Amino acid sequence: MRVVLYMENGARLGWLINRKQRKTEIYRPHEVVEILNNPDTMSGEDVLPGFVLDLSTIW
Repeated sequence: MRVVLYMENGARLGWLINRKQRKTEIYRPHEVVEILNNPDTMSGEDVLPGFVLDLSTIW
């Protein structure tokens, strides 16, 4: 999976968005993958302060 490769090469935050299942996987270095079911928004956290992705336009 590419997002794992990105994390191994220094990415600090990764999102994998599954439109059909309405799930998102959040990848962070050295942490267990967090899975959210049908979230309204995704935060850029400390990597992209103030950034919020509105998922209502995607679902």
